[in-house]
Amino acid sequence: MGAEHHYLDAVEAYDNGDNETAYLEARKAVKIDPEHVDAWQICAEAILPSKGEKPTLAQAAKSLSAVQKIVALDPNRTAMWMLGGRLLSDELGLLDEALQWWQDLRHHLPNEVTPLVEQAALLADMGHYLEAKYRLDTIIEDNLDGGPSQIARIHQLRSQVIAAAGLQPSEHFKPWERNHNGWGAIEMKMGKGPVSESFLFLIITVPLLFLIVYVSNQFAGQGWGAFCLVSIIIFATVLVGMRFAKKMFHNINRPAFNLLRAMNFEANTGYSIITTEIRTSPLFMFIMQRKPLAWQERMIKIIDTDEPLPKNWKPSFPDFESHRDDVGVIEEVEESFEPFEEE
Repeated sequence: MGAEHHYLDAVEAYDNGDNETAYLEARKAVKIDPEHVDAWQICAEAILPSKGEKPTLAQAAKSLSAVQKIVALDPNRTAMWMLGGRLLSDELGLLDEALQWWQDLRHHLPNEVTPLVEQAALLADMGHYLEAKYRLDTIIEDNLDGGPSQIARIHQLRSQVIAAAGLQPSEHFKPWERNHNGWGAIEMKMGKGPVSESFLFLIITVPLLFLIVYVSNQFAGQGWGAFCLVSIIIFATVLVGMRFAKKMFHNINRPAFNLLRAMNFEANTGYSIITTEIRTSPLFMFIMQRKPLAWQERMIKIIDTDEPLPKNWKPSFPDFESHRDDVGVIEEVEESFEPFEEE
């Protein structure tokens, strides 16, 4: 049978929800015709579990490998760029490769705002706030337009970057610095999990609301005027309580956020920087259990390898202006990343 026949069998199986058969048939098609883009897309999508489930490390690796083939053969498939970016950052924790991935997309879509937003979000999560600000500033400088959800995310990222800019540079946790005071804060708070924002809101706001209701019954009197006044006070109290709880949430849980950044650093670089005491703590386990399955499997491999961070290690970034040399050209994409080897 030819490649097209296997591809049609894969489509039929995929439409019927039989992902395993769809993947096997699509693999047969691409083995016969390595440039069958549609069959590669079935490979990329069928190997992943159904919605609501997280892929294993092997599944994420196979899907990413297929996605890399697809964008190399047909870079116009924007949905595959989105899938590849999600696999790299969310499922596998390869943040540096995700930064380069979005930069590769900029060669093809230099006027698209999505790559810049994704790069800014990744840089902010990694603690590189100045670089994240440059990415957001580029959106304004290049007069790029985005959808409502993207605009909301841009404003959220800007607020995060501005808040970080208000801190002293020494307060920005850099997990590759062994003597950074953020490690001491983690060790002090590693004995328990983080406090939820909803819990803080309840313990702050609920007592005040009870007090307001009690006082209003005593002094506000009856009538629509009193009802409206009390309603406004309750509404204002809830708003203030939400804002105060959010601020407390970030301050109290800063050690947890720092540990999360250190864990992301390990997953990204493959180097081990977290001590055994922290790694066996309830806080580490709390964060680990909430990570995607593929990410957890990669982290276990990194822990088992236990490769130390090289001396004088420094972060590096892609050339964020590389797309300006060949605006609209994507032929260089195949050389910009190595195919992900399935682990």
